[in-house]
Amino acid sequence: MGFRDRLVGTLRCMKPLFDIPGVLVVGSEVPNLLEPNAASTLVVSQDVDIGIPLAVHKRVKEALARIPGFRPSEEEPSVWLPESPELLEVNFLGMDASIRDAADSRVFDDPELPLMVFGPLSLLRPGGPVMLEGMAVPVPALAGLLLEKLVTERSGLKGDRDLLVALGLLLLAREEDIDEAVALFRTLPPELRFAVCSNLTILSLMDPVPGMPDPRPHRRLVAALLRRLEERSPGEDP
Repeated sequence: MGFRDRLVGTLRCMKPLFDIPGVLVVGSEVPNLLEPNAASTLVVSQDVDIGIPLAVHKRVKEALARIPGFRPSEEEPSVWLPESPELLEVNFLGMDASIRDAADSRVFDDPELPLMVFGPLSLLRPGGPVMLEGMAVPVPALAGLLLEKLVTERSGLKGDRDLLVALGLLLLAREEDIDEAVALFRTLPPELRFAVCSNLTILSLMDPVPGMPDPRPHRRLVAALLRRLEERSPGEDP
């Protein structure tokens, strides 16, 4: 079974969650879904990240109880493992719209579905749903997800893959997405703006990683975004 079939099958299993307001697919699968016909050629992954607003946590738990074919990991109950090798594992992440500092992260304790609440996810807002084989899959607006990938501290292979997910988003971005990302960037505190620019610099120097977008042909695109972000807005202090 191909990767796209596994992705579609997993999302179809999780469809009851997509009817709950605010639930979003937030991870490395988003570039795949935003490709024409959700071609799923940009990123090869073994999991799906789903963001859960804390305000609907109870509803999500109730819906999960009715979804067959998955079970929570004993070591990490926010990770749900498929019973079939034809599906991907699902990671549940907490989103809290009340977080004002994107650098904040905390644990939301719950005996059945505890969640890591990552401050950078507060940068996300819902975008238009992606239609995938008759199923509406909720995803974030591209600009916020791009910055979320660039603002978070990364290290090792996981860090490299996350930066290449940002590249995948950049390859799909329209001019209005870039404008929105620049505007959102200017609302960040200085240390997070520095993190975004540092990660873009790292991305511009990276070598290829199997199963991910090759950064080498797109170095100019990354450099162009970095220049936009480093430009001072009118009236900004030097």
